Amino acid sequence: MIVRPYQLSDKEPLIGIFNLNTPTYFDPVEVRDYEGYLDLYGDTYFTIEHDQKIVGGMGYIIRENEHSASITWIFFHPDYKGLGLGSFAVNHCLTIFKSRQDIETLTIRTSQLVYPFFEKFGYRLIHSEKNYWGQGLDLCVMEMLNKPDGTQ
Repeated sequence: MIVRPYQLSDKEPLIGIFNLNTPTYFDPVEVRDYEGYLDLYGDTYFTIEHDQKIVGGMGYIIRENEHSASITWIFFHPDYKGLGLGSFAVNHCLTIFKSRQDIETLTIRTSQLVYPFFEKFGYRLIHSEKNYWGQGLDLCVMEMLNKPDGTQ
């Protein structure tokens, strides 16, 4: 597996993979939000490759004024489920966050379908809202403290 910086040429294949995860994990209208995100935050987005093929992506945002950071828009091609790509990607972001003394809190906004995955890393559910992303896709806000020594 390779995590590399996002390139503009990755946009079309990533949108194709995003659409394969719709409507199971994303509401169809979210593709516009994702495209806009790539345009604004492509410098903190990563493309994930497996066997030299683009299989997913994920990014992060650091809010320096809030001393916080978030993993954003993480998803993978459904055919590559179970290969550890999600854990690989999350650990990549956590390594970036833990190297920064100014980041105190890590947050993630996800759905009820995925939040148990993030619990494995130490994130805890702090808020939820029904049908926030779309019908049947609830908002789950999760948080954990960022401790450079790796403890939770």
